[in-house]
Amino acid sequence: MKFDSVDKILDFAIQKEQDAADFYTGLAGEMEHEHMKDVFLGFADEERGHKTKLMAIKDGKQMVSAEQKVQDLEIGDHLVDIELKTELSYQEALILAMKAEKAAFRLYNDLASATDDANLKSTFLGLAQEEAKHKLRFEIEYDDSILTEN
Repeated sequence: MKFDSVDKILDFAIQKEQDAADFYTGLAGEMEHEHMKDVFLGFADEERGHKTKLMAIKDGKQMVSAEQKVQDLEIGDHLVDIELKTELSYQEALILAMKAEKAAFRLYNDLASATDDANLKSTFLGLAQEEAKHKLRFEIEYDDSILTEN
């Protein structure tokens, strides 16, 4: 990934957060379980919060510091990819969400590597850890709801 300015890096990250919010809103609409609908809507809100943080950073108003490393259960890492379709099972939705959060984590680590700005690097590493937290929450839900049933 090559960017020729910090603004372009931030614009890219802002768009990715909007895409993630749209993704989770769409998943929420597919859920029969009210609990999971609420979970996915909550994640959409968190992604919009990340977008807001990035927009504030772009405007020079706020920086986010790197957070402590989050544990990775690696459950989603060993599951087959799921194709996005109109009717998803609960298990499929969780797998999609875990894989999306892992991709977001990698994206922020890549963006951190793409900048020489120490504050921006710290911000991206902090956002990577927030995405890792999201993945962990989906992995715990998968472990509690899916793996314990089998």
